[in-house]
Amino acid sequence: MTGKSDKSIGRLLVLASRLHRARIGEKLQALGLFPGQEQVLEVLAQDGAMPMGELASRLSVRPPTVSKTIARLSAQGLVQRSADGDDARLVKVALTEEGERRTQALSGLVEEIEDEMLGDFDGKERKRLRKLLRKAVKALGKANGRASAEDEAEPEDEDV
Repeated sequence: MTGKSDKSIGRLLVLASRLHRARIGEKLQALGLFPGQEQVLEVLAQDGAMPMGELASRLSVRPPTVSKTIARLSAQGLVQRSADGDDARLVKVALTEEGERRTQALSGLVEEIEDEMLGDFDGKERKRLRKLLRKAVKALGKANGRASAEDEAEPEDEDV
């Protein structure tokens, strides 16, 4: 297949994203997880217990999506829900000990997949790609009216 669509950056990004997601899915399956669940575990590992609404915001998803994911992770014994001490109407989510262990196993998985994807890139090319993707995320976030896209893009403090 040749033509204009082969030169479309958007099409290549979608293809790369799909392949990346599929690869992550294969690796997550070995840990008993599904795509998307790793993101919840990583946020909780990084920032600790938090209300469900805040977790949804941090993941840029709707609260019902987080509720379903938390229910599945809770059934696996990876997270626990509890009433917030300050406001009993709020539900806080935290990792269990097993959730912490599973999250530690994730860190190597992410690095392994990134090395597979970028194995032929040198350090300078990796930095350049990261910077360009951050710039694209920021621009699309602004176009979609999402102020949080700037946070997702991370600061552009790397030299290229």
